[in-house]
Amino acid sequence: MNLFGSFAISASGLTAERMWLDTIANNLANLNTTRTTRGGPYKRQVPVFLERLQAEKDAGSSRFNLQKAGVEVNFIWEDQQSPRLVYDPTHPDANAQGYVAYPNINVVNEMVDLITASRAYEANLTTLEAAKNMAQKALEIGR
Repeated sequence: MNLFGSFAISASGLTAERMWLDTIANNLANLNTTRTTRGGPYKRQVPVFLERLQAEKDAGSSRFNLQKAGVEVNFIWEDQQSPRLVYDPTHPDANAQGYVAYPNINVVNEMVDLITASRAYEANLTTLEAAKNMAQKALEIGR
């Protein structure tokens, strides 16, 4: 694997973690969204990651191509949990019984995910910095 392959692997991790952070921010921003364009309350979204090296292996290849290694967001999964019902007969989205359906988003869980994604982003950044430093040292040795 060449040096730039390690940069690409770290960059793919940074991109995936940024997508996770964006998804968490979107979930928190829509915490009180009771009506979407599809009808009903907002549904929590979670990115599902795919390890690209494993995908290459599963495709039937007997050799690993580390140039294609890394991680990517395979798809965004929507949580299918039932919405949280709150009694508020004056709300414009209240049903006939006076209940409003709110997204079933747990702020504490979202904050835990936010910290986890942030730490993973930092780890990828540290790895990228280490690879950059090794490349600089290799250039210095070659002088």
